[in-house]
Parts: sequence; structure tokens; C-alpha cells
Amino acid sequence: MLKNELKIFFTALMFYTRIPCPKWVDHSPDYLNKATRYFPLIGWIVGAFCFVIYYLANVLFPIEISIIISMVAGVLITGAFHEDGFADVCDGFGGGWTKEKILIIMKDSRVGAYGVIGLILLFLLKFYLLFQIVLVLNVLDLISQIPILSLFIAANAVSRLAAISIVFTNEYVRDDSESKSKPVAKKNTWKEIFGALFFGLSPVFLLAIFQYQIILILPMVFFVRIYLARYFNKWIGGYTGDCLGATQQICEVVFYLSVIGIWKFI
Repeated sequence: MLKNELKIFFTALMFYTRIPCPKWVDHSPDYLNKATRYFPLIGWIVGAFCFVIYYLANVLFPIEISIIISMVAGVLITGAFHEDGFADVCDGFGGGWTKEKILIIMKDSRVGAYGVIGLILLFLLKFYLLFQIVLVLNVLDLISQIPILSLFIAANAVSRLAAISIVFTNEYVRDDSESKSKPVAKKNTWKEIFGALFFGLSPVFLLAIFQYQIILILPMVFFVRIYLARYFNKWIGGYTGDCLGATQQICEVVFYLSVIGIWKFI
């Protein structure tokens, strides 16, 4: 039982990151489907890694440079998996006016003007939001870095929960058997749903220990998630792997926006 769960976890780690995994782990479609329960947990790992890089860089460099280095580390550890999906969605939905055209454009490995512009704006917004948040937290708590660590983990976990929850409620629309995300799109059991909810929500409740209003982030993030799911469904009748990547990136940014909004108005 434990060995089976370990294999499922390492399958998720192999699929969603560039972290080396044991040789006995493969891309079995059955395990990839079950690995959805650990997708938000991967957010813990990515968030913690980005925080460590930020913390170490901040020993030598100003906050601005440290955040940029941390963002680079996040792209490297995930292989730009979700950023690539975001760029494809920008190109597909920006340049396509029918389901067939949108899917063709998203399948194209080349990045167009919409994708490039989208990524530039995404990274600029993410950088400035993180800079403002870290600046405030450093003023509020000069000694402990736990709130910043918690925020890094929570943002990555919740945004991944928002993305993977689309798999539980919507239909996968690509027919090609070579799609990397197709195994993930199969029917999920209560184990996948409960696991994703647990690993996705628990960091937010931990963060709420420092400021209980943080709980208000959840309805904001999931409002955007619901909108994106409906938008994808309207235009292509469901979702693709690129749609999940875009949802993760957008919901991560919404998480940071919500933090700043809560601090300003509450």
C-alpha cells in the first residue's frame, strides 16, 4: 500500500517537475491519473524550493533581485510546464475563433505574439506583486520568515488545486492519444478529489494562523477558476492540458492580488 502511494507520488513529481525520480517510476497512464491527488502537494515542493532560493539570494542581493532569481528557479524546477500552457492558451484563444482553430493553434509548438505578450505581462505582474507582499511581510516581521514561506507554498498549492479541480468537473476535449495530459483526464475517485482538496487547502489554513482574513483568498481564486472553466467550455467544449497550465498561472497571480487587496481594505 505504502509502496503504491509512493509510486503515485513520484509519478506526480516526475510529470509536473524536473526533479529526478527513482528509476522504477514511469509514466504509467493509470498512475498518472491517480497522481492528480498529489498535484497540489507538488505546489508545496515548488513553493518551498522557490522560497529557499529567495531566502539564500536575499543574503547577498536586494529583494527585487532575489525575487527574480526565485522566479527563475520556479521556471527551472517545473520546466516551464504551466507557463507554456499559459502561452498556448493566450495564442489559441487570442487568435482562434472556432474550436478547431483554437485547438490547432494551441497544439503548435511555436509561440505567437499573444503568447509572448501574455508571458511578459504575467511575469511583470507576478514579480511586482511578490515584491510588494515580501516588502510588507518583512516590515511586519523582521525576524521570522515563516509567513513568507507559508505564502509561497499556499499560492502554489491553491493555484494547482484550482487547475486540477477542472479535471473533476469538466470534459477533456482532445482526441489524440499522444497528448501528455490525456491520462490525467480519466475518471477520478474520491481519493483523488479528497487528496487534492487536503493538500491544496491546508497551507491556506496554516497561513490564516498569522492573519485569519487570508481565508477570503479562497472564494476569489475559485471565482476566477469557475470563470475560466466556463470560458474554456464555451469556446472548446471542455479543457486541455494547456488550459490547466493557464489556470494555475492565472490563479497564482489572483492569489497574490487577493493578498494585497485584503491588506488594503481589511
